[in-house]
Amino acid sequence: MKTRFRLTNLDCANCAVKIEQHLRSLPGLQDSTVNFATMCLTTDTDDLKRLRREIKSIEPDVDIKPWRTAQFTAASEQTLNPLQNISIISVSILLLTILLLFENRLHEAHLGTLEYVIAGVAYLLSGWNVLKSAFRTIMDRQWFNEHVLMTIATMGAFAIHALEEAVGVMVFYQIGELLQNMAVSKSRTSISALLEIRPDYANLRTGSETKRVSPESVNAGDIIVIRAGEKIPLDGEVIDGTSQINTSVLTGESVPQVVRSGDKVLAGELAMTGMLTVKVTRSFSESSVTKILDLVENAAGKKAKTEQFMTRFSRYYTPAVVILASIIAVVPPLLIPDQSFTVWVYRALVLLVISCPCALIVSIPLGYFGGIGGASRQGILVKGSNFLDALSRIKSVVFDKTGTLTKGVFKVRNIVPSENYDENEVLRCAAIAEYNSNHPIAKSIVQAFTERGGSFDDFRISEHHEISGYGVKSVCGNQTITAGNDALLHMQNIAHPVCETEGSVVHVSNNGNYMGYIYIGDELKEDALLTIKSLRDAGIKDISMLTGDNFKAASEVASKLTLDRFFSSLLPEQKVSQFEKILNEKDHDGLVAFVGDGINDAPVIARADVGIAMGALGSDAAIETADVVLMTDDPSKIVQAVHIGKHTRSIILQNIIMALGIKLIFVGLGSMGLAGMWEAVFADMGVAVLAVLNSSRALNVSRL
Repeated sequence: MKTRFRLTNLDCANCAVKIEQHLRSLPGLQDSTVNFATMCLTTDTDDLKRLRREIKSIEPDVDIKPWRTAQFTAASEQTLNPLQNISIISVSILLLTILLLFENRLHEAHLGTLEYVIAGVAYLLSGWNVLKSAFRTIMDRQWFNEHVLMTIATMGAFAIHALEEAVGVMVFYQIGELLQNMAVSKSRTSISALLEIRPDYANLRTGSETKRVSPESVNAGDIIVIRAGEKIPLDGEVIDGTSQINTSVLTGESVPQVVRSGDKVLAGELAMTGMLTVKVTRSFSESSVTKILDLVENAAGKKAKTEQFMTRFSRYYTPAVVILASIIAVVPPLLIPDQSFTVWVYRALVLLVISCPCALIVSIPLGYFGGIGGASRQGILVKGSNFLDALSRIKSVVFDKTGTLTKGVFKVRNIVPSENYDENEVLRCAAIAEYNSNHPIAKSIVQAFTERGGSFDDFRISEHHEISGYGVKSVCGNQTITAGNDALLHMQNIAHPVCETEGSVVHVSNNGNYMGYIYIGDELKEDALLTIKSLRDAGIKDISMLTGDNFKAASEVASKLTLDRFFSSLLPEQKVSQFEKILNEKDHDGLVAFVGDGINDAPVIARADVGIAMGALGSDAAIETADVVLMTDDPSKIVQAVHIGKHTRSIILQNIIMALGIKLIFVGLGSMGLAGMWEAVFADMGVAVLAVLNSSRALNVSRL
């Protein structure tokens, strides 16, 4: 059982990585994950004392508290006091300015001691936190982190009398830290705003009284009241009232929907007009809003390969730079005549300042989390940054038909009886067979029967059997009635005049005698054709369809949508084997996605490189199985999900190229003596700020 905790006073991405790596090295904590974007620790234990002890051994300033979703916004608060930091920086800059203006005069007046006093005060004032952290790191025998590197570099600068550079590095490092913290705080605030859909209260009706209570205290079956302007606190069914509902926080749809008695509403939606009386159908822990929050907050546990690589990279990168700096400091003066140790030591110190990998460590998880949070605002739930990456690499998409590309709203279009039977008899027997089935086609047949004046009062259905992939069989009195596809007739050796028919049909037999068939109509979704075209424009090479419907019904849909291929008359287990063939026969190195309704297609969704469940919010099978859950029935959301994946990945790649590129350039310049301490600070903190600001663009998915 995973447990979440909130970390406080964690203002360094590198520190978050250290905490995560340390916890993962301990027995029973190997699956621990630290999300720097949300200040969230997810781990396998609820032992708060043990966790606090272990974290304090790595980062004494960081504390841990129990996690509550309501406290998420607190994670965006910075532990440092900006005004205090600005005051310290201002005084340090003033002392640095005095040092720069009066250094020569102090030398001429033989006041070198005063020069060191001014520099020392400015240095300690601006760099005290860095020095303290470096000391703790060395005492813990960890040796390499940004603060140790800064300390070595600046003390080395003092040793070679580069006082201004030593103080300047600390001052501008603090300025960079402040700007970075402000940028991270802004990103966290934007991310937390995405998750503020959690309702704060529910109006519980007990008898004639209505009282305000916590949503967690309301049970399924209770009655709640939602007034205009209030968030719907729990999933339920409207039993009285009419209102316009804003569903954008869940689905990304801006057009309000009108709900009335009998309609379902979901937690997190906003009642805009009127008052609703709702019967709660799910407890808060099972509600739609809780599932969304859990998915988004836990997404950091499934890291993309890029994140995993950068974590490993930083482990070796910093020691490698220290070794390189040591070589630069010692080897050239020994091997090259007339070279000064002071010059090369200075260049080595510049290299140490440049080397911190913080820009990458902080910006990459922020970028991915921003993409996941932005996607959720559009009604697309992505379970982890690895799946966000996978969306960007999809080259083939395989669709289910019914409920995915078509509306799945079936109606009886035509009844074709065989000899000796009429339409009413065929429909009556079909309705008896399908009466206890929840399949959409079954419901359409029962509905057609009742609309024609039929009644089930005189029927006594004693047996009902679902035959998966084929149809149903029911016993009513002395009648054994079957209703299903052509394969069911062949299975039971029932003679029938026609096998291939237009569209979706249900064949009906009574006591082994073929009665005829019922033609069931379905319609394409309005945006299905546009979805296929947009996927091709997005670079999808192959678009296929798997369906249990017969060849002619599948062919009609595939032709209208110009699909590359389709496979019809498939049983659930045959869908999996056919999908395996598609995976094995693909002619590209991209990934294959499957899009289905999330329940019947769960096995294929689980097998796909990227499993996408459509319109499946509230379906436990969809939430558990799918990698991506779309909260509406619009197939066009798939296109948007692909674009979000590509948009986020491009931002991550930009950060990697920018950070490593600039650092490598300045490493070269510093090694040749063309860049000093001032430039080194920009290569470190300046790049980190730019990378964080660039990562915040991942939130702006609404502009795609």
